[in-house]
Amino acid sequence: MTSGNLLTDNPELYEARFPDPERLAGRWAEDCLRRYAAGPSVLDLGCGTGRDAAQLHSAGRSVVGADLSEEMLAYARDRHPGPRYVRADLRNFSLGPAAPLVPLAPGEPGAPGVFDAVVCLDSALLYCHTNDELDGFLSSCRRNLAPGGLLVAEMRNGAYFLGRNDLLDTPRDNSLTWQGVSYRSTTTLRIDRTAQLLRRTRVWTTDDGSAPVEQRSAWRLLLPQELRHFLTAHGFTVLELHDGPGPRTEPPWQEGDLPGTAADADRLHVVARLAG
Repeated sequence: MTSGNLLTDNPELYEARFPDPERLAGRWAEDCLRRYAAGPSVLDLGCGTGRDAAQLHSAGRSVVGADLSEEMLAYARDRHPGPRYVRADLRNFSLGPAAPLVPLAPGEPGAPGVFDAVVCLDSALLYCHTNDELDGFLSSCRRNLAPGGLLVAEMRNGAYFLGRNDLLDTPRDNSLTWQGVSYRSTTTLRIDRTAQLLRRTRVWTTDDGSAPVEQRSAWRLLLPQELRHFLTAHGFTVLELHDGPGPRTEPPWQEGDLPGTAADADRLHVVARLAG
């Protein structure tokens, strides 16, 4: 048994495992930006393979995509050109419109706000596991957003797991064929209540004789009112906070859908504006 992140290290496999042929995630984000008249400059945090950043770019926006994975960034530059792609840690970043990433020491003041919006999709925000990391994310957003700028985020909903266990502790299998090799993943979710984390173990096996690969990751379980509190404390006004429709809900978001009012299902969507 070896350890690694098979999907992050193989972005093409990632897109095969999580296809989005209609670019719903990027289109949903663009719909949110249009609804609140966001300016053209957008930072896509946790951009991954670049699909959503490229979709926002195709809508006429000036986009910077940021991710920690060099493999993802190289793939994005090659397969989804248009945005500028840089390496960044969403827990602490400062980025200018024409400069490479400028890392910040804790407490170091950042550059003036340069983005009209920050987009953070597919639970990337939940890799902030502690309150300090979440504060770091929101402080970085505040530093890099222009006054009145938007934060648009989409993630798993911690409230879904209050009294529900249908997604927990039962291995779930998925299979696909990529480059002539059949891959099978077995994924198990469990709650670490002390750390307030949803922990995921995923084991990959193939039919080519390769050793199994085990991946471990975790997401912070944020409750809707907890998220609202953090946003307000960092100078944001919450404009939307709901469980759908969104790009990963069932049924998925479609053009013309309005945001909901509940926050009970397994996805959470938030749009917040930084004070002017």
